[in-house]
Amino acid sequence: MLKELYIENLAIIEKAVITFDERLNVFSGETGAGKSILIGGINAVLGGRVSKDIVRAGAEKAVVKALLEVGGEELLLTREISSAGNSIARINGETVTAAQLKEAATGLIDVHGQHETRLITSAEVQLALIDSFGNIEKSEYESAFREFSEVSRRLRQFQKDDAFKNEKIEILSAKIEDLTPYKLQKGEEEAVGIELNRLRNVAAISETLTRAHGALCGDSEQLGAVDLIGISKVCLTEATKYVPECKSLKERLDSLAIEVDDVRLEISLLMGDNVDVSRLPILEERMSDFMRLKRKYSLEIDELAEKIGEWQSQLDELTLGDDILAGLLEQKRVLGDKVKTLAGELTRKRQFAADELSQMIRSELTELDMPSIRLVFELSQDKVTISGMDSAEMLIAVNSGEEPKPMSKIASGGELSRIMLAIKSVLAGSDEGTVLIFDEIDSGISGRAAAKVGAKLSELSRSRQVLCVTHLAQIAALADRHLLIEKSEVGGRTYTRVESVSGEARKRELARIISGDDDEMSLANAQRLMERRG
Repeated sequence: MLKELYIENLAIIEKAVITFDERLNVFSGETGAGKSILIGGINAVLGGRVSKDIVRAGAEKAVVKALLEVGGEELLLTREISSAGNSIARINGETVTAAQLKEAATGLIDVHGQHETRLITSAEVQLALIDSFGNIEKSEYESAFREFSEVSRRLRQFQKDDAFKNEKIEILSAKIEDLTPYKLQKGEEEAVGIELNRLRNVAAISETLTRAHGALCGDSEQLGAVDLIGISKVCLTEATKYVPECKSLKERLDSLAIEVDDVRLEISLLMGDNVDVSRLPILEERMSDFMRLKRKYSLEIDELAEKIGEWQSQLDELTLGDDILAGLLEQKRVLGDKVKTLAGELTRKRQFAADELSQMIRSELTELDMPSIRLVFELSQDKVTISGMDSAEMLIAVNSGEEPKPMSKIASGGELSRIMLAIKSVLAGSDEGTVLIFDEIDSGISGRAAAKVGAKLSELSRSRQVLCVTHLAQIAALADRHLLIEKSEVGGRTYTRVESVSGEARKRELARIISGDDDEMSLANAQRLMERRG
């Protein structure tokens, strides 16, 4: 249930803290007082789209917090909207994306407004309604349909390619014939480059290595590093007799002497390498080939080495085209049969669910002062899609003797409101625990029908929490908590406050809803409504 709603700097609402009853909560107030803003705030904290325009003029940000109780634990949803247009979402204080906030709120609160009422005239929504009511499992069908669609796509592409098969075979064959003699390998260009660099600089390498070796080993005219380190070690050994610290220095030179001698040996080995200079023209030609191929194909050598394999596979596929085509056609046939079979099963399940659903909706509508209504779901078969092959349309006849016609064409606003309420009542068992919010569900109704709608909302609230924005006293009088939204002007600025009313204050508000005034007759009528609720 929704325990508390906190709103700050949201349009004309500067600050409001609203606590709710666990059953039926009703909002009322003058037109323009801020009822729609309140619903907008709830949608925002559920992860809906927001605009910087909803931030109160002069404020840096708007804040909406919803405290819910879910499974015995509290869940705090927060949405902050800055005047610059940015928004921050939080779940229990932890920052999340708006999408994550929306996902977390899914199934917790169902906000139903006039837009949703119009949506039920949509064939897609009506089909989804049947599936939801019947708990119809579609995963096996959807998986088969996706597989069928993929095979069909591959078949279309193959047939399209087949029209240019000979041309493609010619192009691919020419590329493979051109590149095959070079036997390109990944990493070869880099290896050739390194070897070329060495062969091109043999003289310079020999000179520098000779000088390095001489510096370490010395010659007839001067001592090298190896000899000098040896002399230094002897000197330090002698000095140790008088300066004990020299011992550690001598030991460090021992290690250095080993490392220097190892370097000298490796230089000697490098100097003794037999460099095959005769390979130079071969490598130069190979590198020239690389440059030419890169220019011709606009690809690096490593990429070309991979492409040859890809082109060969494509060529093999085209060469074996008839076999592949036959295989794809057979796959499509088998999968098509499977999809049709599964779609037929969906149709049977939907027809059964639609018949039961229409009966239950009719029963609910009888209680909502529409006793003569006839309502049926007409299922027709069309092309196969991801949803199956069914198209649904809700047909109604409001008066006796009339033939049912599409609801979208003949239902009034008041009738649509009651049909939606009837649907919500039927589905109440499948979404138990969900908070239901109705924004002007009473649109287009009055009198006895309004009283019936109020009674139905009260009945719904026995199994779940219900919030309702209304302009009808018959509904407001049935609330377990009546919340009044009032607008005022102070110092040239508009402010909206939300407060729970009871007793005399509630009676005056009911009187205002009845007649727009709190005269004696309106107050008496309000009193009777309150007493009728008990």
